Amino acid sequence: MARFTSEFPVFYLTVDVVLFAMGDTGLQVLVVERGEQPFAGQAALPGGFVLPDEEFEDAARRELVEETGISADGLVLQQLRTFGAPGRDPRPHRVVSVAHLAVTAHTDTCPRGGTDAAARWAHVDEVAGTLAFDHDEILATARERIASKLEYTALGASFLPPEFTLSQLRGVYEAAWGLTIDPGNFQRKLRTCTDFVTPTNRTVIPPSGRGRPAQLFRRVADPFALLASPIIRSGM
Repeated sequence: MARFTSEFPVFYLTVDVVLFAMGDTGLQVLVVERGEQPFAGQAALPGGFVLPDEEFEDAARRELVEETGISADGLVLQQLRTFGAPGRDPRPHRVVSVAHLAVTAHTDTCPRGGTDAAARWAHVDEVAGTLAFDHDEILATARERIASKLEYTALGASFLPPEFTLSQLRGVYEAAWGLTIDPGNFQRKLRTCTDFVTPTNRTVIPPSGRGRPAQLFRRVADPFALLASPIIRSGM
């Protein structure tokens, strides 16, 4: 069999995953402490090389499990952008990464490291500006994508359990947008978004044990479904 040759240089293809969750202190991102060069000992986003017979999303789900022990089954996962600037990876061959954005409600899931990395949840502001490769750029792009999608899709509920209060949902928007939202305005807006959330006819006692029980809601739309009435940052 004749061997194929080309005048063009060889490229390597990787995937990276930006997995967000909402913790007690705000927006969290899953990172790994690299155990090998390049950037040994430095935090990075989970990811790795795409196998010859893999789709990009399959590779992203596999790498997430291998590097952190967190299964991507059931996760909200979407392709973010391709990052391929020359020199983004210091290894000899040029490396292009297809980054993926993911959201989970399970911040209590304790990640475990793979053979060459230790995994942990970190507040996004703690690790921003410290990541290996061009992962700071990937993280910043993912944060803005999340903030934008919260305005016109039902993605915000993916940070929460199946049933949640409007106060919990407001906390997601505040953490992602970095602003304080008036509770009354937010509740009035959400109660008109019948294609986003619907009441469950159940209530929950506030964590403090004081005050009126809060009504529970559930999401009725797919995470990336477009809302008929967008929730715009400037209007909050």
